[in-house]
Order: sequence, then structure tokens, then C-alpha cells
Amino acid sequence: MDDLPLLMKWQANPHVRKWWERDEPYDHEELSDTRVSRWIVSTDEQPFAFMQDYTVHGWDNHHFSGLPEGSRGIDQYIGDPKMLGCGHGSAFIRARMQALFDAGAPVIATDPHPENKRAISVYRKLGFETFGRPERTSWGLILPMLARR
Repeated sequence: MDDLPLLMKWQANPHVRKWWERDEPYDHEELSDTRVSRWIVSTDEQPFAFMQDYTVHGWDNHHFSGLPEGSRGIDQYIGDPKMLGCGHGSAFIRARMQALFDAGAPVIATDPHPENKRAISVYRKLGFETFGRPERTSWGLILPMLARR
């Protein structure tokens, strides 16, 4: 809860707002949801990004619910515009992917907007492949992508 002002500041940045469709702040109940793990990413003790991972089987009719048991979904953004294009995104996503695979996740899925070329390029560099066509979900238009161990 202490990080909400920082998250709201980051989410107001145009480069985040374009792809992250969340206007309302998190509340205590949402932050207590055990289906989702949320992280503030820092380097040299300076926070610059937000990341979350979640069980893909935690919601009825989730677009990744057909993946194997134990699969995780990920979402993230770099909030500090000075940190864009420096390679930090690939680094922290790769680190979290390794931790999830080490913990037993058979598959990691993500769902960028189909027009978010920067994110799709990073995901491909990290081993994600498209599986399926773009689709409209309750979270917006997505391009389903997955990575295997």
C-alpha cells in the first residue's frame, strides 16, 4: 500500500498509460490476493518498474486457463521514463522468468497489446512465442504469447 503513490505517478506517464489500462488504485483486498505476486523493481536502490505474476488458473474463463497446471502469467512496465531503452526491462523480466521456472512453472504467458511492438520484441528476445491470434478479453485486446523452460 505504501507504493501506491509511486504506482499512480508511473501510470500517469504517457508511455505507461498507452498500454496499461488501469485507472483506479489498488486496494488492500486486491493486494492481499494470493493469486497475484506484485513487485517494485529497483536498481541501485532506485525504483523504476512494476511487475506482477499470477496463476493463470485463478479466474473463470481466463484466456490462459488452457495452459498446464502451475503456469504463470506476467505483466510489467517501466515507470521511470529515464530507464526506457536501457536493457533493464529484459534483465528484470529474464530474472523473474528464471525464478518462476525454478519454482516449477511449466509455462509463462504474457499478453501484450498487439500494437505494442517494443514489448513484443522484448518478449521474443526472451524466448516468448505467439500462440493464437489477437483476441479481445476483459483486460483489453491482447496477443497471447508463451515461453517454455
